[in-house]
Amino acid sequence: MPTDHQREPTHDVDQPFVVHVGSGPVVALALHDGYTVRAEVAELLAIDAEERRREEDPYTAAWTVVGDHRVVAHRSRFEVDLNRPPEGAVYRTPEQSWGLEVWRRAPPAEVVERSMAVHRRFYARMGDLLARLAEEHGRFVVYDLHSYNHRRGGPDAPPDDPEENPQVNLGTGSLDRARWAPLVDRFLADLAAHDFRGRRLDVRENVRFRGGGFAQWAHATFPASACVLAIEWKKTFMDEWAGEPDEAELAEVPRALAATLPGVREELARLGGRG
Repeated sequence: MPTDHQREPTHDVDQPFVVHVGSGPVVALALHDGYTVRAEVAELLAIDAEERRREEDPYTAAWTVVGDHRVVAHRSRFEVDLNRPPEGAVYRTPEQSWGLEVWRRAPPAEVVERSMAVHRRFYARMGDLLARLAEEHGRFVVYDLHSYNHRRGGPDAPPDDPEENPQVNLGTGSLDRARWAPLVDRFLADLAAHDFRGRRLDVRENVRFRGGGFAQWAHATFPASACVLAIEWKKTFMDEWAGEPDEAELAEVPRALAATLPGVREELARLGGRG
């Protein structure tokens, strides 16, 4: 298992996302690791680069090493959010963006259209990939990798209540839970049982997040084949205000995710996947 947790390159504005195709039924997806924006978007933004990066999911691109196929988005969610349905993919109001004022002035229609073209390209590409996996394997699993802030009161404020903020939140809100119960339960149990630097992780389901637009789309498009596990990892692996990682903590995250793969593959085969 590689230990290098360096971020996937996120500076290529001309390449909004990358898809590394391999062999097997497991996709690892990092939708919010990127933070670049087009120049025409940048000049309209009210939110600064530091605040933008705090709301992204840094380091998640490196976690995609656990997948047979790796998908990494390079664009900031403040240009276009690939985890939202089309009608909400470009934030228009603070209510859509955690109360943040995103724009100095409303983006013109042609700027929005160019952002939405990225959204359409992404979903067309993912549709092709997942259709291929459904044909080849019958059923497939997507590790939809995210992280979330838990010190929203500020760098010197106490962390948010751990009772409402588990170390790992598994979102399964759009999943046919009855169909996929053995696999979901196995993932939860195996991740919770992993020795994470001498401790056990608090892993719970649908406490803070229930999964986003990508999971909803995949489950609606491939209802008999797709199991998207929306994995939200609390940012205890970094200082979410300074942006600095805890190197040892961060290196253990992909190891913990990898520890769930044998069980997930086993349950996938039992459910009728063809490997």
